[in-house]
Amino acid sequence: MTANKKDAHLLGRRALVQWTLATGVALGLPRWKIFEVLEGSAGKAYADDASCAPCNRSVHIVAGTGGLAWFNLLWPHNDVAAARNDGFSWHAIGEERLATGTHKPLTMGPETPWQDLPGARQVTALLGGTNETHTRTPDSTVSVAMNTDLFAACAAVQTASPTLTPVIGVGDIPYRNAPGAPRIARVGGADDIVALFNSAASRAGGLLSRSGNPELFQAQYSAWLSLRRASRSPAYRSGMAAGTTSSRLLGTNLADALRVTDADLAHYGVNGTSRNQNMELARTLIVTAKAFKLGLTNSVIVPAFNDDPHGAFNNMASLRRTTMELGQSLQAFYEDLAAAQDPTCSGSLADNTVISIHGDTPKTPLERDNWPDGTPGNSNWIYVLGAGLLKTGWFGGVMRDGSVRGWDPTSGEDRGDRNSASTSAAAAAAVLYAVTKGDLRRVQDFYRGAALSGVITNPTI
Repeated sequence: MTANKKDAHLLGRRALVQWTLATGVALGLPRWKIFEVLEGSAGKAYADDASCAPCNRSVHIVAGTGGLAWFNLLWPHNDVAAARNDGFSWHAIGEERLATGTHKPLTMGPETPWQDLPGARQVTALLGGTNETHTRTPDSTVSVAMNTDLFAACAAVQTASPTLTPVIGVGDIPYRNAPGAPRIARVGGADDIVALFNSAASRAGGLLSRSGNPELFQAQYSAWLSLRRASRSPAYRSGMAAGTTSSRLLGTNLADALRVTDADLAHYGVNGTSRNQNMELARTLIVTAKAFKLGLTNSVIVPAFNDDPHGAFNNMASLRRTTMELGQSLQAFYEDLAAAQDPTCSGSLADNTVISIHGDTPKTPLERDNWPDGTPGNSNWIYVLGAGLLKTGWFGGVMRDGSVRGWDPTSGEDRGDRNSASTSAAAAAAVLYAVTKGDLRRVQDFYRGAALSGVITNPTI
C-alpha cells in the first residue's frame, strides 16, 4: 500500500475529502480540478464523495395545536404499546411489532410508513422539549440553543448547496434566528409553492415562450460561466451554481412541472372524501418532492393537522382512516424521492433527505378518553428520519406506569433521572447533525451542549 493510500485509509474517506477540498480552495483551484486530482490520487469513489453536496435536504413537519398526537399512532412509545391496555391512546392493540435491526427498540403499527427500510435507516424518536399546549409555533423542540432556531440553522448549513429558494415555509410555521440563515419564502399552501416558481418569462407571450429562446438563453449563460471559471475566483462559485439552475429553469413553466395531479393524490392515499388536514399535508408533500427533483429548494417547513384531536377515539373508523392516510402520504413521499436520482450526489433524493416531525403537544399516550393535552412529566418528543446518520429507535420514553425516562446524549442510554426538558437542545442538534451529513464541526457552530456520541453515527470532527 502506498503512503498516500495508507494516509487516506487512516484519515477516513470523509476526512480526506474535506481536507482535499479545503486545500484546493486555499490554493485557488477550480472545483473540477480538485475532483480530478482526488480521483487520480485516491480513486473515483473519493472523487464522487467530494462532488456531492455537503449537506442533506430537509423537510420539517410542524404538527401544532395537538396535531403531533396523530404521529404517536405511527410510532408509539414502546412500553405503552406493549401494555396492550385499551384505555391507553394506542389504537392498534395486538397489531404492533418491533422494527428489526434498529439500534434501540422501535414499535410500529399497521399504518406506520417506511417499514421496509433497513434498521439503520429507520426512525429515531427522541424525548426532548416540553409540552406547549396550544400553539402552531412550538419552540422547545425546535431550538438548538438559546436564540438559535433549528430550522434556520439547517437552512444556514444548506446554503453550501445553493438553490433558487433556499427555504420555504408553508403557513405560520416557526422560523426564527440562526447565524447565516437565509430569508425564508413564506407561502400559504401547496398551490402557492407552484406559483412561487412559475416564471413570467416562460408563460404565453413571454420572451422565453418562443421556440428556441430558452435554449439560446441557457447557451449564452453557459458560455458566460465558462469565461467566469477562467478567473478561478472562488467568490463566484455559489452564484454560478444558483445561476446555472436559474438559466435552466427560467424558460420552463414550472406550473406544469409542479402541479398536483389526480394520480399523485391516489398515490398519496387521499381523495375528495379525505379530511382537509390529510389532503393539505399530502398536496404539500407532493409539490415538495417535485421541487426537490428540480433542485428548486433545499428545505420545506410544513404544517400538519393543527386539529387538537380530543375526540379522535370516539370514532375509531375515522381515526383509522386518518392514520392510514397519514402513513400512506409519508410512504409515498419517500417513494417519490427514492425514484429520483439526486442531481447533486450519487444515490437517490431519499438517500439525501432528512425528515423531522415536531409539535406543541403529543397529548398523553396513557388515556384515550378525551385524549388529554397534558403529558407525563410535561414531556414532548420528536421523530426523525435521519438519512442513516442517527442511531434509530426510541431514546427515552413514557412508561405504562406514567413514569418518564430521559436519555443521555453522550451514551445514548435511557436515564430515569433525566427529564424531557434536559434533552431539548440535544434532540434538535441531532436533526441538525443529520442535515450536515455528519459534520460535527458545523453542528458546533450552533450547538454547545453535551456530546452527541450516543445518538449519532459516522461523525466527522
